[in-house]
Amino acid sequence: MSLPLHVAAGCGGTGRELAPYADLARLAGFVTRTLTLDPRRGSRLRIAESRGGLVRAHQLQNPGVDRFLTHELPWLAQQGVPTWASVTGSTPADIAAVVRRLATAPGLTGIELNLAVDDPASLRLHDASSPRGATEAVRAVLDVLPDNLALHVKLCSDVRRLPAVARAVAEVGCDALVVGGALPAALDNGTPAELSGPAVRPVALRAVRTVRAELPEFPIVGVGGVTTAADVRAFAAAGAGTVQVGSALLHDPSTLARITAELEEQP
Repeated sequence: MSLPLHVAAGCGGTGRELAPYADLARLAGFVTRTLTLDPRRGSRLRIAESRGGLVRAHQLQNPGVDRFLTHELPWLAQQGVPTWASVTGSTPADIAAVVRRLATAPGLTGIELNLAVDDPASLRLHDASSPRGATEAVRAVLDVLPDNLALHVKLCSDVRRLPAVARAVAEVGCDALVVGGALPAALDNGTPAELSGPAVRPVALRAVRTVRAELPEFPIVGVGGVTTAADVRAFAAAGAGTVQVGSALLHDPSTLARITAELEEQP
């Protein structure tokens, strides 16, 4: 069984860092780090190893949407890789402003609206943890999104909230839900962070199954702890039609090439 593979948000750098280890043109999709209207410096201590994964406190470090458009997107477009811009903001209007600037840029395939940020208040971001908060952000994006760009919406892995939020977002309108991903954590010094990697895969699989049960026919992108072809098949069995590979690339940037070869050998 073979599924389209995407690079998860924030795990492929600008693309240039990953290019020596993977043929970007063969990827089904490349998701950028999450972009905000203005640049964000992030935290000084950003990543640490943990048993079964990585703890990251990047705090959405990014160059801002304007610099992305001038310094990163043109290079990605030249590689021929379908590119999804991950976006967020402090308010729905702020998110819409980011999307509006991206909307006419050549080389984009779609937008991944990141509603999976833990503790949005501390990061000064819009709180999309409730159906109302999530749909406000989605509607703001849809108001400015041109027809030629697809919209994926990334949701948190909290299975208690997922069914209601997923249904609300799907009913407002998007092309797919991105389900799974990192879990709330902390660095040893207490800095709020996220846990990603193999340790989160069982939780991500449950999240995918939860959304699939709520929305039997809706497209789902699974993400969280994928390191092997067997993991990809597990997400497919849970109900995902597309799979993202994330923090495994930070440990071994050749992971995509290896998984692709494994899937081709035993489809």
